[in-house]
Amino acid sequence: MEKFLLISTGAILGANSRYWLGTWCAERWGSAFPYGTMLINITGSFLLGLFMTLATERFLIDPRWRFLVAIGFLGAYTTFSTYSYESFSLLSKGQWIAGLGNLFGSSILGILSVGLGVFLGKNI
Repeated sequence: MEKFLLISTGAILGANSRYWLGTWCAERWGSAFPYGTMLINITGSFLLGLFMTLATERFLIDPRWRFLVAIGFLGAYTTFSTYSYESFSLLSKGQWIAGLGNLFGSSILGILSVGLGVFLGKNI
């Protein structure tokens, strides 16, 4: 039951953070391109890389924190399924540059963000 509550608490915070940031991005930069989803994927990738490195290699924190942060918060915060849907939608509408920009932007920048998180996690 403890794991369930930790994951659920993290998920509530992650989902609401995703909603807030996605809405903020759409209001700031418009909704023609999924800026919010890309930013969420990039920051979520960075945070997961940083957290897991700190949690498993640097500080060896209590594994329960992984349920709260990695599984709960970041699992609800990142939006891979939304990213996939939005990319498909852009491509199916013939918006090739935007669709491919979203696909490759989130993928490449996400991987680079994980690497940056791991690097910072090892060097803090």
